[in-house]
Amino acid sequence: MSAGTKAAPANPGSVLRLALLAWGLGDLALGRRTSGVAWLMAEIVAAGLVAYLFIGLANTTWYLVPFVAGALFLVVWATQAAVAYRSALRGQAAADGSPSRAAAAMAWLTIPLLIWGTGFWLVSGSAAGPAAAVDQFESSWPSLAAGGRLDPQLGVDAKGSATAAAALSILQRLCARGTLSSGCSASTRDLLRDVRIALTTAGSDMATATVTVVAFERRPSQFLGIFGGSDLVPVPRQTLLVLHLRAFPAPLPGGLQLGAQRWRIVDATTP
Repeated sequence: MSAGTKAAPANPGSVLRLALLAWGLGDLALGRRTSGVAWLMAEIVAAGLVAYLFIGLANTTWYLVPFVAGALFLVVWATQAAVAYRSALRGQAAADGSPSRAAAAMAWLTIPLLIWGTGFWLVSGSAAGPAAAVDQFESSWPSLAAGGRLDPQLGVDAKGSATAAAALSILQRLCARGTLSSGCSASTRDLLRDVRIALTTAGSDMATATVTVVAFERRPSQFLGIFGGSDLVPVPRQTLLVLHLRAFPAPLPGGLQLGAQRWRIVDATTP
């Protein structure tokens, strides 16, 4: 190429696709090496920061911090791609070219958005509050019937696990005697159909969960004060277990403390 020949402008569609692959690739395609390398380095740092926050805060009371950080990561990803695309369009217009219709490629960002928006909630928040910790306990409690164990993230010690297993044995005996609702099974989650858990907080870092067996009674009711009917109402029958929960400081990797807390079950007792 001669010294007087002007370089052909980059195709906007190609620039956009490159920018969507990684931050800064669109700028590199436009010949802007400094900004392109800066974007690439920024992506590495930003991805590392999101991972750091996720590892340290996803299962704490500050679980929204890594989620918002991940959402901002995607926003910046889309923004730098859009800026590179618009720059390529201006260069093409100056060269008397027609803009490419590659803007639809931006829709590919919905894939990481869906992965982050749904996958995050599948693996996070299990210790974000007393209710979340109790829900985690309820999910793993039936596994004790088959010789399993409670979720390790709950922090339940051997004594607490043995108490929970004993309470589950009582529930199995009630099922075998036909005391519980029909269709209960001693080895499945159906065993918990007649169980209700009442949560009581004591301050900002302590809570108590009472596990109770209930019976369903049919009681008369009225709709709009005119039409008669009946409702099934759960009535407490027997308290099986009392869980004591507490929130502990949750430092980030490296010992950095931001004030986040992680809820754990510190004890399990029977009435």
